[in-house]
Amino acid sequence: MSTEQTFIAVKPDGVQRGLVGEIIGRFERRGYKLAAIKLVTPSKEHLEKHYEDLKGKPFFPGLISYMASGPVCAMVWEGREACKVGRQLLGATNPMASQPGTIRGDFAIDVGRNVCHGSDGVDSAKKEIDLWFKKEEINSWKKADESWVYEN
Repeated sequence: MSTEQTFIAVKPDGVQRGLVGEIIGRFERRGYKLAAIKLVTPSKEHLEKHYEDLKGKPFFPGLISYMASGPVCAMVWEGREACKVGRQLLGATNPMASQPGTIRGDFAIDVGRNVCHGSDGVDSAKKEIDLWFKKEEINSWKKADESWVYEN
């Protein structure tokens, strides 16, 4: 079975609102495997690396300030098409464009408080995972229900 990993982070608004368990539950119920998790308040420097592709945008300083304002629940999820499906579970970046049933569609209104971040592809996931986790923090294990999630 070909699997990939994705980086998912519950942002400070999601942590403050007590949504971490709900978000974990949605990924688990879909069949994805949690490979790493930690609660961290990231530094400004760390966030500037994470969001370096947005550096020229007018909202960049506010984004960095907001993301450094409290704890972030950083996670690595693993499974078939984890990046693509992870983004589907999260919903559109703008919560007002997110479908009901998605995390953002159910729990967010403003784009600046959209509850979570998800890697937009395999390459960005690798980069983000390497930025947020040491290799030894990522667990490799076989889920007991794997044969009930995947046909082959």
